[in-house]
Amino acid sequence: MRNEDVVMGQILTYAENNDMVRAVILNGSRANSNIRNDIFSDYDVVFLVKDPKYFVDHQEWIQYFGETIIMQQNDIDEDNGVESYIFLMIFEDGVRIDLLFRSIEKIDKCMEDSLKVKLLDKDNILPEFEPANEEKYYTQIPTKQKFDKACNNFWWCSTYVAKSIWRDELSYAKYIYDVVMKDHMLDLISWYIGSKNNWKVNTGSLGKYYKKYLPIELWHSFEKTYSGSSYEEIWESLFEAGKLFRKLGLDTAEHLGYEYPIEDDEKATEYLKKVKDLPKDAMTIV
Repeated sequence: MRNEDVVMGQILTYAENNDMVRAVILNGSRANSNIRNDIFSDYDVVFLVKDPKYFVDHQEWIQYFGETIIMQQNDIDEDNGVESYIFLMIFEDGVRIDLLFRSIEKIDKCMEDSLKVKLLDKDNILPEFEPANEEKYYTQIPTKQKFDKACNNFWWCSTYVAKSIWRDELSYAKYIYDVVMKDHMLDLISWYIGSKNNWKVNTGSLGKYYKKYLPIELWHSFEKTYSGSSYEEIWESLFEAGKLFRKLGLDTAEHLGYEYPIEDDEKATEYLKKVKDLPKDAMTIV
C-alpha cells in the first residue's frame, strides 16, 4: 500500500504537469491535525481546473493513480449551472482518493470548508487560508424549536415501532427504530456532547467520535440501543434508547434553558409497555 508521501507526491506531480489544473486543495481528515489517520483514511482533494467536464469525458487520467477496485463518479450542481464532478476511487493497493474537479470560477465554494490546506496555486488565484480547523464541523446549538421537535418525534415514532412489532412487521419496525428514531437520538447525543464542550467539538459524521466524548456508562448504554432481528432484542433496545434519551434530554434541556417533555416521555413509555404485553388476538389496547 502506498504511503501518504507517495500518494501526495503523485497527486501533486500530476497537477503540476497538467496545464488544465491550476490549483490543488486538500480537505477532510488528512487536513485535520486532530484526527489520527489510518490505512482507511482517504485523500479528499480538489483540483481547480479550466474545464471540469473534460475529466469526465476523458478518464484516462485515472490510470495514472493505479488500477481501481471500484469507482463512483457523481455530478455536483453548483450555482449558476456550473457543475463540478467528483471521482471516488479505491485502488488495488487499498488507497482511496476522492478527487473533485471544480471550475476555477468557483473558488468561493472552496472557501466554505474550514478543513482546507493549499497544496498548489500556479496563478496565485487562491486567497490566504487560515490554518485548517474543525470550526465548520462543530456541533451547533439547537434552537428551542429544533430541540422540541427532536424530542417529540423520538417519542412519537416509538409508538410506530411498538405497533409494528405487535403486527409482526419486522422491516418497518427496524426502519423506524434504526433510522428515524436513531437520527433524533444522534442529534441529542451530539447536543449533549456539545453542551459539555462549550459547543466547540466535532462529533464526526453520524457520531463516529461519540466513544471519545461520552462517559463510559453512557457509551455502554448507547451500545445497547443497537439490536438484532428478534423482537425481544428490539424491545430491549427500544426501552434502553428511551432511558438514554431521557437522561441526555433532561441534562441538555437544563443546560440550554429549555424544557424536556417529561410528560410525553412518561406517557409514551407506559404506552410502549402496554403494547409489549398485548396478546396477539387483542381487540383493544387498554
